[in-house]
Amino acid sequence: MTKSLRGSLTAALLLALVACSGGDKKPDPAPPGSGPAPAPARPDPKPGDTTADKLPVEKPPEKAPDPPPPPEKLAGHEFLEDAKLLLVVGACADGTQSVVKPEIVEAHCKKVKAAQDEYKKSWLAAARDFFSANVPKNLPRTVVYPFAGGDLGTALTVYPDADEITTLSLEPAGDARALAKLSEKDVVRQLNLTATELASLYRANFSVTMRMIDAMTVSGIPTQLIFSLSALSIHDYELVSLRYFKLDANGDPVYLEDKDLAEIDKIKTPVQHNKEMANVELRFRKKGSSKTQVYRHLLANLNDGSLKTTPAPLRHLEKKGKVAGMTKAASYLLTFDEFATMRKYLAEHVEWMVSDSTGLPPSAGEPAGFEYEMWGQYDASNMKEGARVTPAWKKLYAAQPKRDLKFRFGYPSFGNDGKMQNHLIIARRTAKK
Repeated sequence: MTKSLRGSLTAALLLALVACSGGDKKPDPAPPGSGPAPAPARPDPKPGDTTADKLPVEKPPEKAPDPPPPPEKLAGHEFLEDAKLLLVVGACADGTQSVVKPEIVEAHCKKVKAAQDEYKKSWLAAARDFFSANVPKNLPRTVVYPFAGGDLGTALTVYPDADEITTLSLEPAGDARALAKLSEKDVVRQLNLTATELASLYRANFSVTMRMIDAMTVSGIPTQLIFSLSALSIHDYELVSLRYFKLDANGDPVYLEDKDLAEIDKIKTPVQHNKEMANVELRFRKKGSSKTQVYRHLLANLNDGSLKTTPAPLRHLEKKGKVAGMTKAASYLLTFDEFATMRKYLAEHVEWMVSDSTGLPPSAGEPAGFEYEMWGQYDASNMKEGARVTPAWKKLYAAQPKRDLKFRFGYPSFGNDGKMQNHLIIARRTAKK
């Protein structure tokens, strides 16, 4: 072998040894900061391929819920604590109090709760089902109830989800603080009167107007207000605010402040004192709900002369725009010549209304574009004041199919046999006149 060939073989052998030893050599470490290797890309799904759907998908972090809004700052003196006392003592709601002797409250509430329980069993259940089925869901959420007395309970039965309910009558709300100022003898006497009138309303589904005026105008305790608080308790609402107000010349509420109360407290006669605390606003909500509803009661004489000299109540109503309405047991005042202004207001602003035979008469409703739907039976009114409108109601009843009514709504009517009848009338606007 030549010397050159031997050298070439030696070099080739050395190269083979180097190549073989390279298989055991570890790879150089990744440069610092280079991070882990990227994850494999998610494959594009192919038709019929469900593999991609099974790959995990990262959810975005959940947004924290918004904090609740701060309580609304309301003008005027707040009477909520006084109202809570009235709720327990006068309206017999659940709760505790330390102002009136327990045995006095127990005796009063034995009568009141019996009336409330019977009302819920014999009237409220049937009425609630009826109105749930027959009140349209798209009505205005503002309700006007003239000649209402202390009847918030029926308004909440017809319109349980109303944003705002306004009642008007000759009865004042009365002073929520009064109970704590009375002697024990006066407390017993006034509570007896309240229990009697409350039971009458729940039993007959209407109140005797003149008796109600006496009970609420000269009373030492706020009877009208207790009626309203009883309604909240029966319908399972909770009270969140109570304030008093007057209407300015434009019909806007101006709430009573401490300085106003100082002047009012100088008045010692119940009639005048109650008149100064006649208009009340209650804010309330269904238990478990965050929606606040508003109820206002206004002391107002609704005849033409009074609305001309004191137009603030009418201006207050007109600012509400289109409303839902109701009335019952209104002494047929809407058929009287001297109540033309109120009759005109209802004909122009109400979209849907429920009443007994004391509601908006056909002579005013039909020209304004209303049609009437008659429920129950009506042959004659329960008082002579209804004689003028009775022929119009009977004509409408005769022209429509009979619709049974299982509960009393306002006044009873009377059949030819002298027996009492249930009747109810729905007026709905169907045309623009």
